[in-house]
Amino acid sequence: MINLLWILLLIALPLAALTLFLHYGYRAPRIPERGSPADHGIDYEEVAIPTRNRKRLYGWWLPVPGGEDSVIIVHGWGGNAEMMLPLALPLHRAGLNVLLIDARNHGRSDRDGVSSMPRFAEDVEAAAGWLRQAHPAQCRRLALLGHSVGAAAVLLAASEHAGIDAVIAIASFSHPRKVMTRSLRAFHLPHWLIPPMLAYVQWIIGRRFDDIAPARTACRSEAPVLLVHGDADTTVPIDDAHEIVRACPQRKLSLMVVPGAGHESVEAIREHEGRLIDFLRQQGFGLSAPE
Repeated sequence: MINLLWILLLIALPLAALTLFLHYGYRAPRIPERGSPADHGIDYEEVAIPTRNRKRLYGWWLPVPGGEDSVIIVHGWGGNAEMMLPLALPLHRAGLNVLLIDARNHGRSDRDGVSSMPRFAEDVEAAAGWLRQAHPAQCRRLALLGHSVGAAAVLLAASEHAGIDAVIAIASFSHPRKVMTRSLRAFHLPHWLIPPMLAYVQWIIGRRFDDIAPARTACRSEAPVLLVHGDADTTVPIDDAHEIVRACPQRKLSLMVVPGAGHESVEAIREHEGRLIDFLRQQGFGLSAPE
């Protein structure tokens, strides 16, 4: 009996250690905003958006007088609304109402369990519902824009909910299994440990990787999709973008490659803001040409 207890203990301890590693090693860092749109001369409103579990999303609403079309913008892992301002400002100047949000466990939004890409998508959906209810006249056409995990999230949200007219996905990975495997291998873990760890992550988030992979969701989205990817991205290589394109050749999907841009190169992408605006204009958004 004692030997059996020791055996069970020897099995349980490594499993507990791996569980703690996944929960705490991949916990999103919280970085609150320090500036605001007012620093750029933009009038805005701080908003509180209800989401699941009676939690609250913190957001910035940047309206345009007379603007009928809007975009919801979500950051990547460990980001916040302020980090996405370089992309929000040119869209706002072109005539688009902008709603920037902090995902749960990020920025100034409420804490709520474990962050995951599907939870990011839930937050995007909550923001879209709030916007349609609070500002229906500004939702003639609605776009989603996300970066990294946020990019995968807007693709998932658009694939599961109607009423989205365009999606811009910046630096999205092609498959959660692929990006998680890359990340876990960086810790030099034994290869045999990775499959059970991936299975555990799927159990925790409550979704199968295959069902939420951008290579699948981009194909299911009824909205036209613009993938944006830097060719110097070492976190999510540009091969992931090409993989999404190959998986969805028949869909309304296009790829914009940004020369020299890395994973966090929001400023480098801003230099090509005209192409983002042109994409939205092609989908019927009433935007002015960039100056």
